[in-house]
Amino acid sequence: MKLLTVPASRGVLWVRSGFRVFFSKPLAFAALFATFLFGAMLLLLVPGIGALLLLASLPLVSQGFMIATQRALAGNPPMATVFIEPVRGRRPQAIAMLKIGLIYAGASLFIMWFSNLVDGGTFEALQAAMTTKTADTARLEALLSDPRLSVGMLLRLGLASCLALPFWHAPALVHWDNQGAAQSLFSSTIACWRNLGAFTVYGLTWAALVLLFGVLVNTVFTLLGAPQLVAMAALPAGLMFSTVFYTSLYFTFADCFEQRSAAAGLTDPPPAP
Repeated sequence: MKLLTVPASRGVLWVRSGFRVFFSKPLAFAALFATFLFGAMLLLLVPGIGALLLLASLPLVSQGFMIATQRALAGNPPMATVFIEPVRGRRPQAIAMLKIGLIYAGASLFIMWFSNLVDGGTFEALQAAMTTKTADTARLEALLSDPRLSVGMLLRLGLASCLALPFWHAPALVHWDNQGAAQSLFSSTIACWRNLGAFTVYGLTWAALVLLFGVLVNTVFTLLGAPQLVAMAALPAGLMFSTVFYTSLYFTFADCFEQRSAAAGLTDPPPAP
């Protein structure tokens, strides 16, 4: 596949296209995301290696949503079988996909371990303190004021961003272009780097949407005198945003590689009648 370079403004269109496709079949995509969550919970129940299996399955999940979006653009409802489709084809493709998953899981575990080493375990301690039934205010304040926590958070964010580059397009390149694991990781890195401006705008657009929604919901329920309902509204909104994010992944791939671009349907939605 020939790499393409798109303007930075394309990042906004990727998000808009994700919403457009999601709302064309909202129940089907919501059911697809619910299937993913149910499968994730089952994997976490596996003793010892549950977390490893979940991390290894994430590239497969992202490719499943790309296939689902492609099907939706063609007018077909997305089915849960999209999650296993990338590994039930040719044997070399399945092996390459499994390699990508294992490499991703190993790299993610390394990032967690290294970040915990740098911050002295303050992030994990903060998580434990926030999930206890009786909040220890003094303990929380001490953890939040610890400078190692900020360093660890920035390190996690930076390493996770770097990790995303090789794995962003890799599953799609294996599935649709028959590339091997190493070649797909390299091609994905180059494609993301060449379109770094568009991906930056894409990330900033998502951040702005989530922030705007939070401010709007908090303001509305505060004015209504029911601030306790903010959390109730945040849960379904978070699930929807997560689903739309996965739905939009196909458009980021379609715009970065020439063969997929013609089939992506990356155009503004037609005006309402």
